[in-house]
Amino acid sequence: MKIEDITILIAEDEEELRNYLAEYLQIFFKYVYVAKCGHSAYMLYLEKHPDIIITDINMPNLDGLNMISRIRKSDSETKIIIMSAHSEQEKLLHAVELHLVTYLIKPIQNEVLKKFLFDIVDTIRNRSERIYLGDDFFWNKKDATLWHNSEQISLKERESMLLSILCSRINHAFSSESIFYKLYAQQSDKEFSQDAITSLVKRLRQKLPKNIIQNEYGLGYKIVIKK
Repeated sequence: MKIEDITILIAEDEEELRNYLAEYLQIFFKYVYVAKCGHSAYMLYLEKHPDIIITDINMPNLDGLNMISRIRKSDSETKIIIMSAHSEQEKLLHAVELHLVTYLIKPIQNEVLKKFLFDIVDTIRNRSERIYLGDDFFWNKKDATLWHNSEQISLKERESMLLSILCSRINHAFSSESIFYKLYAQQSDKEFSQDAITSLVKRLRQKLPKNIIQNEYGLGYKIVIKK
């Protein structure tokens, strides 16, 4: 059975290797996104929010390290593996601060890649099931329920879906458009409505600690948890 709860993005400009990696990973993962340059990969990242990114260093339009730097400005959670040639090892010394899972030297060995990916899948899945939104509030990711102390807070279907989206990337802003199309993924003909998202956010806020959902100007809504 393929892995359905973890998504992967491959960024590789070499067509033969790109196609090979895509076909190989599709043996294990249901959702594998593919980009042939850094810019396309970054756009896909913004749209799909993959759990794992595998990227080459040298790519047209936007190289791998600069793409990762953009991602890391607002996202420290996505797991990233970088691919490089032996001659590019010096560049990897400058990538330490980008919090990579690892780097792989080409040609990539299937079993090595598979082991790293399965270890990452286990790491992602073993994160705490509870996300604490305040001293007395928490979101249970496993069964998608909201709790205040020992009392479950009733959520309507769209409210639960919205909270699930926002909690999937704490402190990450989701645009109204991306939220809308996630909520109505089964209704592809439904037209975007800002009012619908604004109203839904307002209703959800009434059931959560004050200021836990914030609107970042020009970017969208996000869950902000004070540490």
